[in-house]
Amino acid sequence: MAQSENAAFDLHAAQHLLDGVFAPWVRDLTLSVEAIHPPGSDGGAGASLRMKFSERLCREGGMICGQALMALADTAMVFAVASACGRYRPMTTVDQTSHFLKPAANADVLADARIVRLGRSMAFGQVLLTTAFDPKPVAMVSSAYALM
Repeated sequence: MAQSENAAFDLHAAQHLLDGVFAPWVRDLTLSVEAIHPPGSDGGAGASLRMKFSERLCREGGMICGQALMALADTAMVFAVASACGRYRPMTTVDQTSHFLKPAANADVLADARIVRLGRSMAFGQVLLTTAFDPKPVAMVSSAYALM
């Protein structure tokens, strides 16, 4: 995805990224970009995504599986890095540590991804996952990305 160096990474660019860069199975998670947080905003550069609830994401007992939550967090960080850079840059996940705090069931899951540090070749961030109906965290995720 090409974008002018002077243009800010915004919701329009984020939707283009979501539609054009991610693997089909990631798009099948029915993610939507709720907000892009530019550098200098309250909380720092980042992005907020929503994963719509679906029975297809649930394991036995009706709880959303950890794999879907980890994919949401990983995807949200791509948008957070793009926000911090002002554009999408190819990147790859180097590390993702997930702490699951409580189950998510029968609700959309929200991801608030924020950049902790952005360097020339690495980016570090954190994602807080909550459900749409409860602000108590479902999971906390720390991530590192190599920037290409």
